[in-house]
Amino acid sequence: MTAHERFSDGSPWEPRVGYVRAVRAGECVYVSGTTAVDDSGEVVGEGSSYDQARYALSKAVRALEALGASPGDVVRTRWFVTRIDDWEEVGRAHREVFGAIPPASTMVGVPRLIDPRLLVEVEMDAVVDPASPPRV
Repeated sequence: MTAHERFSDGSPWEPRVGYVRAVRAGECVYVSGTTAVDDSGEVVGEGSSYDQARYALSKAVRALEALGASPGDVVRTRWFVTRIDDWEEVGRAHREVFGAIPPASTMVGVPRLIDPRLLVEVEMDAVVDPASPPRV
């Protein structure tokens, strides 16, 4: 049986809900839904889907890297967007990270996220080289 490696970024939601930012199980890395909330619990980029998408992506990439993965290892992203008309702005942020190495991706319009100021949330799944050790 393979041990699972977990990465917590200290989000205030982790202990309240009972999850971690990311889990590595063998060659697979799963990044939980990630929003634009900083280390102090404040929303970053309030009112801007693009700024929130960029921040959420950078947070998710840090979790990937902590578990030995990189954006090039990502095979799927899932976006939850409260203002679906902003899909191009969210897509632009996604393309800036994954342009040359695009994963499969889904974007879904949702009525709201856990905090009404949050406009986007992203999940990521990655497959890594088994020789690539987690850095936690």
